[in-house]
Amino acid sequence: MSESYIEQLVARKPSKAMQAGKIAAYVVCVVAGLIYFVSFNWAALIVAVLAGVLGYMASQRVNIEYEYLYIDKEISIDRIYNKEKRKHVTSFQVDKMEIIAPESSYHLDDYRRREVKTVDYSSGEEHAKKFVFYYENNQKIVFEPNEEMMKLIKNVAPRKTFLD
Repeated sequence: MSESYIEQLVARKPSKAMQAGKIAAYVVCVVAGLIYFVSFNWAALIVAVLAGVLGYMASQRVNIEYEYLYIDKEISIDRIYNKEKRKHVTSFQVDKMEIIAPESSYHLDDYRRREVKTVDYSSGEEHAKKFVFYYENNQKIVFEPNEEMMKLIKNVAPRKTFLD
């Protein structure tokens, strides 16, 4: 049995809203902390602690990377937070894919009208080469595999895979 294996890391572009929320939470924490030290107002202390916790939680979710792992006809996607925590997100069987093609490919024209759930596991960069695949007639997945991974997928499912 010949097994194919490849892994790839893709760093997600940090969300501006999440960064702004993190900064706002830390600012509220500092201001409420100063108010507490000046007036010994317990409500200000509670607000400072809650804002500090919220800022910490937001900072843990700012830097996200996706790891694509292709092992013998299966694509597994993990999410890595701050290069510390890893969480398995999902797995896809290549046999159950309907089509896989670049985001701008004409091969996807018939699929664009479908009302399906779209999940984006890409970097979020505008000019990155993103691929789209439709999975089991109910999901549209956006991701950024490299050429080597796409060649392995093309070898397994040549009629479903388009590289144009």
